[in-house]
Amino acid sequence: MSGIAGWVDYERDLSRAQATVRAMSATMANRGPDAEGVWTSPRAAIGHRRLALVELDGGRQPYVVEADGQVLAVVAFDGDVYNAPALRAELESHGHRFRSRGDAEVVAYAYLQWGAGFAEKLEGGYAFAVWDVRREELLLVRDRLGNKPMFYYPTPHGILFASERKAILDHPQAEAAVDLDGLREILSYAGTPGHGIFKGMHQVRAGHVVRVTKSGHREEQYWALQAQEHTDDLDTTVQKVRELLERSVGGQLTADVPLGMMLSGGLDSSAVTALAARALKERGEGPLHTFTVSFGSAEEFTPDEVWGTSDAPFVKELVDGIGAEHTDIVLDTADLLDPIVAVNALRAKDVPSPLGNMNTSLYVLCRAVQEHTPLALLGDAADGVFGGTMWMSMPPLIEAQTFPWIAMAHWGGGKHGMGTDLVDAGLLERLDMRNYTGGRYREAMSRVPLLPGETGQEKRMREMWYLNVTNWLETLIPHSESIAGSVGLSLRLPYCDHNLVQYVYSAPWAQKSFDGREKSLLRAAAKDILPESILDRKKSPYPVTQDEAYAKALCDQLLALVNDPNAPIAGLVDMTAAKAFAADPASLVSGPRAWVARTHVEMLFQLNMWLDLYRVRVDV
Repeated sequence: MSGIAGWVDYERDLSRAQATVRAMSATMANRGPDAEGVWTSPRAAIGHRRLALVELDGGRQPYVVEADGQVLAVVAFDGDVYNAPALRAELESHGHRFRSRGDAEVVAYAYLQWGAGFAEKLEGGYAFAVWDVRREELLLVRDRLGNKPMFYYPTPHGILFASERKAILDHPQAEAAVDLDGLREILSYAGTPGHGIFKGMHQVRAGHVVRVTKSGHREEQYWALQAQEHTDDLDTTVQKVRELLERSVGGQLTADVPLGMMLSGGLDSSAVTALAARALKERGEGPLHTFTVSFGSAEEFTPDEVWGTSDAPFVKELVDGIGAEHTDIVLDTADLLDPIVAVNALRAKDVPSPLGNMNTSLYVLCRAVQEHTPLALLGDAADGVFGGTMWMSMPPLIEAQTFPWIAMAHWGGGKHGMGTDLVDAGLLERLDMRNYTGGRYREAMSRVPLLPGETGQEKRMREMWYLNVTNWLETLIPHSESIAGSVGLSLRLPYCDHNLVQYVYSAPWAQKSFDGREKSLLRAAAKDILPESILDRKKSPYPVTQDEAYAKALCDQLLALVNDPNAPIAGLVDMTAAKAFAADPASLVSGPRAWVARTHVEMLFQLNMWLDLYRVRVDV
């Protein structure tokens, strides 16, 4: 993991712009604590912060390629290229000679060998910038599933770019402003590909290259899901899924640092953990170190219709079986209410979200994991890839002609969606959230690749599945990646392997749900490596606190906020609705309606902190 920041300007001489780019990079010091580098030229200035996972004493960036005393290209890289060894061998056959084991050097020579189309040859989770000195052209590249972030901000004579929004906002030419469209994106949680939230800012879309020249910039897509005829029978499909998973997990275990695993005791993380432990044992390495977050002891857990079982007994059974070294991270209400933790979690993401204590608990968990290792595998995205999101088994949400998570919020009692019920009525009218989400939803539907003649349930489930691995992943992956990065922890996501995703996408819904449960293919593929208890466990989302004291504290803070006339959020709040929420802490404790209610309260807190921290100008 690394932090990238840069500035291209076709009118200004940037040869002495080191201080500006160094300051941009410094905003991401936690993302790259091990090394710092800056490279400048008349037209481009590029900064890099590095977290060393491979070749700990080398691999400095930006990586500069020279020939005959002339600089040809400069690369700033974040992430991992999992097929780097094969690419290195192929490039050596073309006469290239390598000085390091770093992926940045592979990317640099791949660009020189194959030009802008080289991105199609890369496999992994990455985002990077390539500055072609001879052509004075910048390429910004993001991996196929969006594992790593990359933002950009066009200027009158060039462009600013960085791994995180805060680095761009540190530049004098960028402004922290949000308009109605940005607020709509925040409050809808639509995950619109390419949306940067801040006015004038964009994100490189997954599977795309942004090319910048003196005449402007343009996007080019180098990968997209394809609708392909699936001819494998069920047994063959299960076997192929297992092979692709083994390949993905095995390819992500290479590092010169200890490797950890975020483990919940659910099917997703347990399958990756078991495969990783087996692969490490076969290599004569290990043991694997696993980490779990919980709120209090298993005895204090109270099941409800959303969280049916405690993670603890399932985690114990797995780690005992594979011989992992395990650490429990136990959180309490004080951890979640710590204002410093709340601010740090928001600063990590740069934009507010309705996830509330999921932000703070993940921040505390990642901080604890980082004390043991700077690298961990995560089971995120399995729900999307294998059809395990809650809405995939709820007909009313499947049939809703909007994003299913928006429909779920309505089902859970939200009047306007997720995190919007406390917004001032006049502002809500101007935002017109229903029209915005409807438009974004129709955009997403227009991109769904379908087989000729596909209709009925098969068509609808493919559309829902597509939303899971596009718009939903654009909200899910940054949630984990940015928070982990803020404490110097790099995450790898084995389920975000594009070969696996494409194969499962092609499989018919009858195979994806052949046993009548969610994630049928994953369960079958992991059947021989997991205990029956985990294979049969009903899906349980990321844990949240059930402590009534937390709900009471939220209500007290909400009342204090709405009664503060100088609060940044003042004027944007429905005071009557907010006071009604503050008077009913019991409604925020547990169950789907409580979860939706919390999103409204915690979004208000997030917006208030965000407006204050980033001095955001609101243009509404």
